[in-house]
Amino acid sequence: MSLIFPRTGLKAHPLNNAPEYRSTLKRAPSQPLILLPHTLSETSGPVFGHSAVAEGDSDLTRQHAGEPLGERIIVTGRVLDEGGRPVPHTLIEIWQANAGGRYVHVKDQHPAPLDPNFTGAGRALTDAEGRYRFVTIKPGAYPWRNHHNAWRPAHIHFSLFGPSFLSRVITQMYFPGDPLFPFDPIFQSITDARARERLISRFDLDTTEPEWALGYQFDIVLRGREMTPTEEPHEH
Repeated sequence: MSLIFPRTGLKAHPLNNAPEYRSTLKRAPSQPLILLPHTLSETSGPVFGHSAVAEGDSDLTRQHAGEPLGERIIVTGRVLDEGGRPVPHTLIEIWQANAGGRYVHVKDQHPAPLDPNFTGAGRALTDAEGRYRFVTIKPGAYPWRNHHNAWRPAHIHFSLFGPSFLSRVITQMYFPGDPLFPFDPIFQSITDARARERLISRFDLDTTEPEWALGYQFDIVLRGREMTPTEEPHEH
């Protein structure tokens, strides 16, 4: 099943050129796009990389010898098409900052400490009902120098793959009640308020495991009026 969908409404997606999000001024196309024909490698490229998805890939808290620092959380939900039908056996990858708001990346110069027991990346396959489940640490907010006193709300990046790299869908999941929402130009670049709400997970007591981890639900709709807003290639 292909994950490619029509861009039905610009208000439901971040703008390519959002003046308040200053780096888009350099990254957004300034000239009309040129259509290039797809080659065989682009239409039939590998989906899972060089290794199969392992059971432990979806638990980001057990990828190292010790326990990572921070609040353990469970993130689960379903991947659906425009008709509410599940999309099974789809690869989902996530990546995120640690509890201090820092990524394991050479270009991340945020002075927050790195956690030797947390890499911040995982992957899973949806089951027959389109459901996925990750165990991870709630990420921290971090500064990003877009403007004076700029901070990104806590978020987790999601990448979904269809039958090829050309059908890749990338989005972000936020947490309910974050006070940074009104001040974040990436979140606010989605001008449709209802579409923005679709990026916010919901706390779910049934997903929570007593004395162990809080639970959040985040469904991803790939097409149609209720589709989850997607990131453009310029996304941070």
